[in-house]
Amino acid sequence: MWVREFAQSVFSDAAYRYDRVAGWLSYGQYPRWQRFLVSRIPPEARCVLDVATGTASVAVLLARRGHRVVGLDLTEAMLREATRKVRMLRLHGRVFLVRGAAEQLPFSDGAFDALTFTFLLRYVQHPSQVLAELARVVRRGGWMASLEFGLPDPPWRWWWSVHTRVVLPAGGRLVSDGWHRVGRFLGPSIEAFCRAHPFPEVRAWWEAAGFVEVRRRRLSLGAAEVVWGRKR
Repeated sequence: MWVREFAQSVFSDAAYRYDRVAGWLSYGQYPRWQRFLVSRIPPEARCVLDVATGTASVAVLLARRGHRVVGLDLTEAMLREATRKVRMLRLHGRVFLVRGAAEQLPFSDGAFDALTFTFLLRYVQHPSQVLAELARVVRRGGWMASLEFGLPDPPWRWWWSVHTRVVLPAGGRLVSDGWHRVGRFLGPSIEAFCRAHPFPEVRAWWEAAGFVEVRRRRLSLGAAEVVWGRKR
């Protein structure tokens, strides 16, 4: 529970202008990562659940591809920004926003053709159990895709460390106290999770949840990772 509450606190303070600042602090890579994530969902998937939707950036991309999207997030401030964006883009007939937790989704078994989630696993206490819960609401033969941060390989990891330990906190301070907290938190959080749970373990979680053909693509020299698979 503490992990979830901490994430809510951090991202409530950073919800305003989240997309713009995230793009700036990632040197413009954040939208590219999202586009690749969305490209892993087959066009024929009619209804997609986007978990940890945040400001609905991924949900908007999915809707523009023709999918009907339900975006779920736990943080009210993020959902307010998402609602504003969806209305501004006149997508309120294709994107539907719900407040809820990934640990206990308010949907029936097999309710969705596909599911996406972004930057989620570091904020839950039992990632493997959360993956099983996400899998529950995906129909047989449906797809799931995720976007998470990763650790670049040497020699790029030194530059990544400078960016996450120095640039992110300093850049966040220029924006707001909330973004300064995000900047200080991200680097140590990403490194701790990646070292504790290398990809073979993460892939095993996906497979235990019922997914086959589990693949990974590392982006931006390994700073981000998209994983996807099909539910058997």
